[in-house]
Amino acid sequence: MKTLRFLISLTTQNNDYQIEQATSARAAAKDAGVELEIVYADGDTITQSTQILRAIQNEPHLRPTAVIFEPVGGTALPQVARTAVAAGIGWGVLNSDPSYVAELKGSATAPIFSISSDHKEIGRIQGRQYAALLPRGGSVLYIQGPSDNAAAKDRTAGMQSVVPPNIQLVMLKGQWTEESAMKCVNSWLKLTAAGKSTIDLVGAQNDVMAIGARKVLSTLTNLEERDRWIRVPFLGVDGQPKTGQAWVREGLLAATIVVPPNAGEAIRLLASALQSGRTVAERTFTVPESMPAVDKLAAVQFVG
Repeated sequence: MKTLRFLISLTTQNNDYQIEQATSARAAAKDAGVELEIVYADGDTITQSTQILRAIQNEPHLRPTAVIFEPVGGTALPQVARTAVAAGIGWGVLNSDPSYVAELKGSATAPIFSISSDHKEIGRIQGRQYAALLPRGGSVLYIQGPSDNAAAKDRTAGMQSVVPPNIQLVMLKGQWTEESAMKCVNSWLKLTAAGKSTIDLVGAQNDVMAIGARKVLSTLTNLEERDRWIRVPFLGVDGQPKTGQAWVREGLLAATIVVPPNAGEAIRLLASALQSGRTVAERTFTVPESMPAVDKLAAVQFVG
C-alpha cells in the first residue's frame, strides 16, 4: 500500500491547545507511518480554505490522502469538504460537528468524520465552576472566542444554561490568543462603565486568554485597582500540562478545564481505516474534566 499523506490545518500557532494538537498529530503520524504536513491559518477562514483547496487541487501524486482540520469559523468549510470528497480525499473535522458530514458520508469513497470535545459540556463545567466560587452571586468578566466559531458559541450556550441567575456576565470577544485578550480587556478598561464595574471573577474560554487578561489587570498603574484584581480568581479552558495545568498549580489560574487534544486520535482513526478498509464513526467526542474538581472549588473562598 502506498504511503499515507495527511494534511493538518490548525487555527493558529499562538495558542497552547493548538500547539498540543500539533504535537499529538506528529506523534500519531510517526506511530502510524503517515507522512504529515501541518499548516496554520493564522485565525483567518479565507487563509484556511485557500491552504486546503491548494492541496486538494494539486497534481494527483502530490495530493494528501486525507485532510484533518480545526475550523477557524463556524461553517467548517462545506464547499471545500465537497471538493475533497469528490476527489476521493478523506476528511476529518476537529472540534466542530458540521451537519454536512452526514450528508456527504453516503457519497464519500474515503472516511469523513468529526472528532470533537463536547463544547457545551465544557461550558456547563465552567458555569458550575463560577457558581462554586461565587455561591452568593456576583459579576463575571467573560472572554469568549471568535463570534463565528462553533466551539465558542457552544461553550457560551453551555455556560449560560447552568450559571445561576445571581451571577451577571460582562461579555468580551477574543480570538483564542493571549494578545487578543489583552487587547479586548484594555479596550474594556477604557470604557467609563468599566471603571464603575465590580468584577468578582474573570473567566475565559481558553487558558491563554485568561492569562492575557490577568497580565493586563495585574499590571495596572493604579495600585488600589491592581491589588483588587490580583485577588480575583481567573479561570480558563484547555488545561494542557505545560500551560493551563501548570498555571493552576502555580496559582495564576483558580481553575481550568482539561480538554484532551484530538488531532492525534483523528490521525489514528484515519490511518487505521485506510489501512484496514474499516469505517470511522461519523462522530466521536472526547471528555472534558474540571481541574480542580468542582466540589473542591466550592471549598475555596475568594473575596470579591
